[in-house]
Amino acid sequence: MRQNLLGGLSQGLAPSAGQQTEADRYAHGGNVQKLAERAGVRPGDLVDFSASINPLGPPPWLAEEVADALGQVVHYPDPEAGDLTLAACERYKVWPNQALAGNGASELLPAICGLAARMGLGRAVVPVPAYVDVDRCCRLAGLAVEPLLSRAADGFEPDLERLAGMLATPAAVLLASPNNPTGLCLPARHVRDLARAFPKSLFVVDESFADFVPGIEDEGSGRGPAPEDGGAPGGAGRLVRLRPDNVIVLSSLTKFYALPGLRLGLCFATAENIARLRRRLPAWNVGVLAQRVGARALRDLEYQARTVREVASLREGLTADLRGIPGLRVFPGAANFLLCRLDRVGMTARPLFERLLSEGLAIRLCANFEGLDDSYFRIAVRTREENARLTDALARFSGIIKAPAPVKTRRVPAVMVQGTCSSAGKSVLAAGLCRIFLEDGFDVAPFKAQNMSNNSAVTPDGREIGRAQATQAQACRLTPDARMNPVLLKPTGDTGAQVVVLGRAVGQMNVKEYHAYKPEAWRAATSAYDSLSAEHGLMVLEGAGSPAEVNLKGQDIVNMAMARHAGAKVLLVGDIDRGGVFAALSGTFDILDPEERALVAGHVLNKFRGDASILAPALDFLYRRTGRHVLGVVPFLPELALPEEDSVGLAGLGGAAGADKRPDSLDIAVIVPQRIANFNDLDPLAAEPDVRLRLVRDARELLVDGRAPDAVILPGSKSTIEDMRALRGAGFAAALRGLPEATRVIGICAGLQMLGLRVDDPLGLESGPNLGLGPDQRSADGFGLLPLATVLEAHKTLTRISATCLRTGQHLAGYEIHHGQTELLEAPGLRAAPLVLDASGQALSFGLEGSGGAEGALPRVWGTYLHGIFDEDGFRRVFLDDLRRLRGLAPLVEPQTRFGLEPALERLAAALRQHLDMKRVYQALGLTRPGSLLG
Repeated sequence: MRQNLLGGLSQGLAPSAGQQTEADRYAHGGNVQKLAERAGVRPGDLVDFSASINPLGPPPWLAEEVADALGQVVHYPDPEAGDLTLAACERYKVWPNQALAGNGASELLPAICGLAARMGLGRAVVPVPAYVDVDRCCRLAGLAVEPLLSRAADGFEPDLERLAGMLATPAAVLLASPNNPTGLCLPARHVRDLARAFPKSLFVVDESFADFVPGIEDEGSGRGPAPEDGGAPGGAGRLVRLRPDNVIVLSSLTKFYALPGLRLGLCFATAENIARLRRRLPAWNVGVLAQRVGARALRDLEYQARTVREVASLREGLTADLRGIPGLRVFPGAANFLLCRLDRVGMTARPLFERLLSEGLAIRLCANFEGLDDSYFRIAVRTREENARLTDALARFSGIIKAPAPVKTRRVPAVMVQGTCSSAGKSVLAAGLCRIFLEDGFDVAPFKAQNMSNNSAVTPDGREIGRAQATQAQACRLTPDARMNPVLLKPTGDTGAQVVVLGRAVGQMNVKEYHAYKPEAWRAATSAYDSLSAEHGLMVLEGAGSPAEVNLKGQDIVNMAMARHAGAKVLLVGDIDRGGVFAALSGTFDILDPEERALVAGHVLNKFRGDASILAPALDFLYRRTGRHVLGVVPFLPELALPEEDSVGLAGLGGAAGADKRPDSLDIAVIVPQRIANFNDLDPLAAEPDVRLRLVRDARELLVDGRAPDAVILPGSKSTIEDMRALRGAGFAAALRGLPEATRVIGICAGLQMLGLRVDDPLGLESGPNLGLGPDQRSADGFGLLPLATVLEAHKTLTRISATCLRTGQHLAGYEIHHGQTELLEAPGLRAAPLVLDASGQALSFGLEGSGGAEGALPRVWGTYLHGIFDEDGFRRVFLDDLRRLRGLAPLVEPQTRFGLEPALERLAAALRQHLDMKRVYQALGLTRPGSLLG
């Protein structure tokens, strides 16, 4: 007697040799709980090739539809499943009275067998091998089963002539197309011919896997792919529409739509037979959720087309790989599974099953399929990565190395910080994790595929990246590298941006142009990541905005698409300070696709103020809702003095202005252009105890209670001409000219250009068609406070420099990042001179002559191209003490704040260690302790 293996193994038990129980005979694949228990892994970590389910997973809208349908569970479901049946009729072009829904095909099959028995058909002819439940259901209905053996030598094609010879006495004939487990499709025309030739017999055709077959809807018309291309054999077709009266077609929705847990099947027959079957089924047999999901699934044509296309490609690739393994025969199939046989003398598939299971891979042993022995096994078609893992395991089992052996890139452990919104704290948390991993001994590097920010930094080799990634590089104690931020978008208007790829500007693009460019941007991002990660032992990635922005998901290159590419574990961060964080985290998780949710390791609540113990009920709710723990409640961390990524963080500039400031603090007003850039230049001033920074968007706000500020700073802009026009129109030029002599006016980068007489943009770099501006609008008058003229040129200056201030004699360091070339002019009533020179003698700053008061003091009006000029503690104190003297205040002389990122990064790392569950973070990364990988 053939020894059956699957039954016992799928239940975690091994049957005794020579014995086969009822459970063994009718055992199925897909018992994930028992298989995982036997493998010693969690069910979620088992790769189940034993159940043939769509590898794409359920449709992306599944959670949304289920959530919407939950309100209906308080009512009984529609007993006739009206909308579901209508959707099936629309999909398969049949009349509503010819379709019936069931609680899975497994509910409909016994009813059909019972109908055959009541029709007086005492026999069931079953071509074998066949789905094991066919035999069981026939016997339970009292039908004598007569198998018709199909042979491997014939490719398991059933002998329809022999079948016809068995129908001299009417019988029930149970067929499958594609067959389970062989994957073979039957020509639909042959089945129709048989049915018409034997009208007193009942033909039952199981088409549960037919939806996977390319071209099967065309019924051999030549419109679909050819069989050798993975399409349906000639004339295979569907029997649903052109169906003789003595044919019943059975179909399962759960396999094609990856919904086995919902249980949903359909059958199609004459109205009379449908009515008879309905009487045999219990009332309300299909639940509300299954009806809603099934109806939407049947109408989702895009998902159906994508499944057919991608599963065919996956099946063909898997077939080709398996056929390269000696001693393994792979039978051609048209569905989402493949029947295989070990062709080694004396070897069964059981050792293979055991070996694969020990590696977390489950296959379906086929010894309990009549007509097959214990050398056969079936494998489902799964994702490309999972298929490759199985193929490699089979090759190892066979003792061969595939040729040619692919060169595999090492997948580096990676964690990714994503958020529910912008300004959730992703950049800061990523920087803190970088520093923690560095302190714990890891060779760690940061990465953000795409950044949208006008706050940028310059790398030592003269390339431009987001300021946040430069900060994260410092947290890792690495030199900033353009690969850390391969795509940088610098907005120049509401619908346009300068696109910077690997540190170099590639052009100005509007939204439509950039979407067309996205494939190139994705290639740059993935190539940069692969190159950078190959040089390091751990990666910290940062997302952008939210991964749940449904209008952007199709073109995503920075959130879940990048997480999948990197194999990163995702920490989903919500900003509790702005409110609604639990709805944001839960809603974001719900919107993610199933494969995206699988990447989420846990949640983080950021910027919390108060006693975290009051959050316990909400944290429990979030776990129940998403199945993910909250891995940390990070408190609001004021005065970290880390650079903000974009202008969303502007509101916090000097935000603690009142708490720890001296009573004799200086008042410095910051004019805010609409397209403000690199406002991190102001962070060192905001950190000083004797400075109160305030943001000014209205010229009338320059004066407070009639008193002028001690200084006004005009920072950079990414749209110099447009912002300059807007500020002039708002009265800022006149207001600045009207300030008293004691008020200092400083412009940084574009601010320097605006303080001049004129700015020209002949190439439309910042004022081109993407902003709706014509050639006549590409020049504008400046504020007229410095005798300077600027022309924006194609070449962009990107350099880190050392320099000297001519007035104070102090050494400065920073970087230039601008298109403009500025020339000092002769102008009536205005005389200016260079203020800061680089090592080559090139002027970086200009100051108004005849102003400044005491020797060594800075001019009343000056501007600079040097970003980071206030980072130098000594220069900053000289600047501030000059303002104090003008106010009649005593100078403080010594620097009051040592500005630098190192102390801030150390404080940040210490805070995160205290409030993040780093043990779980390490576990999610597969790291048992700092510096050691799980074996």
